[in-house]
Amino acid sequence: MKVNNTHYRTIWPDPADNRIIKIIDQRFLPHQFVIESLRSLADYVMAIRDMHIRGAGLIGATAAFGMYCATLSSPSGDYASYLKEAGQKLLATRPTAKNLAWAVQRQLQALSREKDQQSRIQKSFQVACEIADEDALFCQKIGEHGLKLIEEISKKKGGEPVNILTHCNAGWLAFVDYGSATAPIYAAHHAGIKINVYVDETRPWLQGARLTAWELKEEGVPHILIADNTGGHLMQHGMVDLVIVGTDRTTYTGDVANKIGTYLKALAARDNNVPFYVALPSSTFDWEIEDGIKQIPIEERSGDEVNFVTGLTANKRIETVLVPPENTSSVNFGFDVTPARLVSALITERGVVAADRDEILKMFPEKKRS
Repeated sequence: MKVNNTHYRTIWPDPADNRIIKIIDQRFLPHQFVIESLRSLADYVMAIRDMHIRGAGLIGATAAFGMYCATLSSPSGDYASYLKEAGQKLLATRPTAKNLAWAVQRQLQALSREKDQQSRIQKSFQVACEIADEDALFCQKIGEHGLKLIEEISKKKGGEPVNILTHCNAGWLAFVDYGSATAPIYAAHHAGIKINVYVDETRPWLQGARLTAWELKEEGVPHILIADNTGGHLMQHGMVDLVIVGTDRTTYTGDVANKIGTYLKALAARDNNVPFYVALPSSTFDWEIEDGIKQIPIEERSGDEVNFVTGLTANKRIETVLVPPENTSSVNFGFDVTPARLVSALITERGVVAADRDEILKMFPEKKRS
């Protein structure tokens, strides 16, 4: 997508030295646009764990380049153990995101077939670039399929603006480009369809307020920021035509793990007959887990993220302030699980599919289970 009319991906090799990988450090957005260079495995671990980058697809792409970084320094002897250990360090950073494990495993499988250090380095860089390119392409296709859903609503409304609610940031900042939940929004906007996007602030990290609102502003998409608990009220009063969210892990039976608060939006959507769509590339599916509520690991982060808020002061300084009384105990679950019964459909790079085991496996026959 474009930042000040310049096209960026969220992660890319340094043109002067592809051993260095560049990322947009999202901790400083929307008030500062900072590009960070990743040079060591420790840099990648910190970037994923401490949310310099975040979002399912981008976590996967970053992990893939992290494995490439590990390959650059792997020994010529027991390289397999070294790379497996590097993969474990990356896996320990964010347990809920499926793309992370998927990317690490894809790298390990590819590298296991290479016979010497130079070929491993070349293969690892190739695989990392392929993962990044696929992520962008799949998100672009998600936009094309999701556009049809928005077009249908626009026609029914006689060209009046289509009101879309989204939660967290499943935009281009969460992927390599385009985004998942935002891809249909961008496609509709570029197609000339009138839309309005209600942006959940998304406590405690405020990814909606900080990131989604910034993205939409850069793209010129009409949007309104709302408090997290406003969505149900809007739906009750017919002010939302559809909900589109992303996901960090989705079971092959259609259960969806996404940013905490998504489940409540799905409940409100069901109660008010508002379509609730989940957009995801196939790399976000978990083909082993059947029961999302019981089996998807839910990341629990520091309570400090709940207690402290960072923002821009009136005198243009970025400061962090404490909101509750000092030493308040806080719990901070990063995700919740929305059961398949509350999901109207999944929007994937292959098309729109019901959140149903049989329908999902029909769309992805290569994953067919016995």
